[in-house]
Amino acid sequence: MFTGIVEELGEITAVEPLADSARLAIRGPLVTEDAVHGASIAVNGVCLTVVETRDGIFTADVMKETLDRSSLGALKAGSRVNLERPVRLNDRLGGHLVQGHVDGVGTLISREPGERWDVVTFSLPEDLARYVVDKGSITVDGISLTVVEATKDRFSVSLIPTTLDLTTLGHKVPGDPVNLEVDVVAKYVERMLGDRVAP
Repeated sequence: MFTGIVEELGEITAVEPLADSARLAIRGPLVTEDAVHGASIAVNGVCLTVVETRDGIFTADVMKETLDRSSLGALKAGSRVNLERPVRLNDRLGGHLVQGHVDGVGTLISREPGERWDVVTFSLPEDLARYVVDKGSITVDGISLTVVEATKDRFSVSLIPTTLDLTTLGHKVPGDPVNLEVDVVAKYVERMLGDRVAP
C-alpha cells in the first residue's frame, strides 16, 4: 500500500527485453537505501518487486500484462520515473490509499501554465469515468492528486510548484501517456451496492 506522495524522481538506466517480460534497472538512491530482495517500490504508480540493488540502482521484472496495461512499456533508458516505497503502518497518510494497481492509461491532453501552478487535463478511459468526481482523489503516475473537474472522458488537476519540480508531471507534454489508479474506496462502494448501482 502506498500514499501517492512521491519520494524521489528516479531514472531508468536500462531496459532488458525478455521473452514475455522485461527487466528494468532504475536509479533511486533514496528508495534503495533500505530496499532488499522482494521489497516493493512503486514506479510511476505500478507496484514492482525488487530483484536486486546495487549502488543506488534496483532492478525489477515486469510481466507482459503490466507492460501492456500500463505506460511502463514505453519506458527507455533515460526516462524519468516517480518512485515511492510502501507506507509503514505508523506513518502519516499524506495522500490517499494507493494500491499500485493501475486501472488504465490516460494521455496528457493540455496544460495551462499559471503564475504559481499548472492546470493539466488528461484523457479518462470510459470505464473509469464513474469513479472520478470533482474534488475526489486520483493517482496519476503514482502521484496522489485532487480532481478539479471531471467529465465522461477527461479530468483536470492543478499542480503546485512542488509537484512540478519533484515529479514527472513537471516534464510531461501533450500526448504523453500516464498511469491512472482511481480511488479504491469508490470501487468497493460500487461492489457492495451491487445491482443497485447503474453501470
